[in-house]
Amino acid sequence: MNIIVCIKQVPNTISVQIDSGTGRLKRDGVESIINPFDEYAIEEGLRIKERVCGKVTVVTMGPPQAETALREAIAKGADEAVLVSDRAFGGADTLATSYTLSLAIKAIGSYDIIICGKQASDGDTAQVGPGIAEMLNIPHVAYVKKIESIDNKSIKVERMMEDGYDLIESQVPVLLTVVKEINNPRIASLKGKMIAKKAVIKILDAVAIGADIKKTGLNGSPTQVMKIFTPPQRAGGEKFTGEARDVAAALVKRLSDIGIV
Repeated sequence: MNIIVCIKQVPNTISVQIDSGTGRLKRDGVESIINPFDEYAIEEGLRIKERVCGKVTVVTMGPPQAETALREAIAKGADEAVLVSDRAFGGADTLATSYTLSLAIKAIGSYDIIICGKQASDGDTAQVGPGIAEMLNIPHVAYVKKIESIDNKSIKVERMMEDGYDLIESQVPVLLTVVKEINNPRIASLKGKMIAKKAVIKILDAVAIGADIKKTGLNGSPTQVMKIFTPPQRAGGEKFTGEARDVAAALVKRLSDIGIV
């Protein structure tokens, strides 16, 4: 069984900074990590491999330094890694990203299961996984919390809902987006790190995947983030002290003055 896991390298949430001039996230010189939800996607891909045998290929779209995230995935047990990188892909929104990754997956070859994290910590849109499935014209199940059964023809999963879960059966190939409740990601072994260090990362550019440049990067992005900003810190508010009766009267008067009561 061929399993493809799509991951993203994102800024570490504890070191996120915003450029006051451009209003965009600062990425240069900021520590990057594998998107937290994608850690669960990698782990589930490895578990499926151990369950039914097969191969796990990890894919990411990004600049050359995103190779670090791919090597981390190999250290945990992934068999192959592919970096989808080209200046033409820069500034892509979720639509352009889905388009580019879908072409990259086609270029990789046959696949049975595609796994993505529920969403990325630097965007929180949860749109790329479903977008890839639509462009590949395959079924998609979101919020997967457990894989009940799987074989070469079908898969049965639990989809997390607010009041429980749905049990869904789908044919393969299929794309799943997983939540953190699905597993506990493993830690890379020393042997795995040594293998990852020597691994050859395949690089695919726009020509290699046959991309239409008009549909990639900023050119193919109908939506754009114009500005990101940190909300102003709230003031401390007013504090009323004294006897309960006096405090209650002062509070009612204050609320009346500002038109709440």
